[in-house]
Amino acid sequence: MKKSSFILCLILFAGMIELHAQISVTVDWKAQIMKNDSLLFSVGFNRCDLRPFERLLSEDFEFYHDKGGIAGKQKFLSDMKNGLCATPDTYQSRRELVEGKNSLNPLYRNGELYGVVQEGFHRFYEKIEKQPERLAGTARFIHVWLLKGSDWQLIRSFSFDHQAIE
Repeated sequence: MKKSSFILCLILFAGMIELHAQISVTVDWKAQIMKNDSLLFSVGFNRCDLRPFERLLSEDFEFYHDKGGIAGKQKFLSDMKNGLCATPDTYQSRRELVEGKNSLNPLYRNGELYGVVQEGFHRFYEKIEKQPERLAGTARFIHVWLLKGSDWQLIRSFSFDHQAIE
């Protein structure tokens, strides 16, 4: 094989690897964001296992809540641990994503995917002591996810329009 043909093959092969990496990030981004959403809420929020929050929240994470104000990552984790998750024997909360009311909107810079804005509605259920679980309220949310290397991290979270169910 001529040297120029060999170099051309190497360039094409390197391009295919780069293209494959970009395709896998862009093709799978919706599934990955929804998987991360499930980890945060099905595992983190609903079961009070804070490990997904610790891993998926950016160090620059900011949480904006229409009832509780603003919190950074450490305050958010502390509030979860000492608030919602403090007494699982007497109080439990469960979040449910409302099907069909969730959208994922990609953010591009120079044609490359760098972030996703997730918007949706969720319901919150609560179980107090030995009473049956009941629907407690609804709310809207906006999450801003950023791609850091090959991992998605939640950098901003807005939780608003909370409506209590009487």
